Amino acid sequence: MAPTAPRPQSAPPALRPDGGTARTGALLHTRRRAAGLIAAGLLLAACGTSTTSGPSAAKTAGSGTRQALTEYPAGKRPAAPVLSGATITGDRLNLAALRGKVIVLNVWGSWCAPCRAEAPALKKASDETYDLGVRFVGIDTRDNDAAARAFERTYGITYPSFRDPDGELLLRFNGRIPLSAVPSTVFIDRDGRIAARIIGQTTYRTLRDLAKDIATENAKNSGGGAAQ
Repeated sequence: MAPTAPRPQSAPPALRPDGGTARTGALLHTRRRAAGLIAAGLLLAACGTSTTSGPSAAKTAGSGTRQALTEYPAGKRPAAPVLSGATITGDRLNLAALRGKVIVLNVWGSWCAPCRAEAPALKKASDETYDLGVRFVGIDTRDNDAAARAFERTYGITYPSFRDPDGELLLRFNGRIPLSAVPSTVFIDRDGRIAARIIGQTTYRTLRDLAKDIATENAKNSGGGAAQ
């Protein structure tokens, strides 16, 4: 019998210049691209607006700024946590000492670009509403004190800020301020209840109008003058 011819073998996959196969190279490229997209998403979530629960409504406020504003009607406002601790200047601060005032609590970090953008608005609104009994307070989160103090000097911020390097103070808000929502601003009425919340960068006009409305609401309801 004539010898059987050997069966042809399949050709090996084309090699890439680096020694891998074309298929393996494409798979690695896809995985790297997916990992890059995930990392980019996490970075955006760390500084800017964040999806939150509750009856918040997105509003556009000047220069394309996006802010999610929630207002709580009187009688249905959740109690605000009483915060106390060290400030970025080494002092001690207790919000209980400000009971009877309207408190505007701003969450920020020197590393956050939207925080830098809204800083002049916070400074201006704080100065203009002080005589109405409004007190601005910051929560400087995931930051270092030296960078935070430099931030305040740059923007002329004179109101105190809690230091919150690990986000522990934000956890006390029971999810009303997500850890990733930097900047955020909470308005606390004279009775220590949350009257409004803004997730994302805000504006001078929004800060001023909300602070004034909350500061004078008791006087409006009683028919008297503005509370001091």
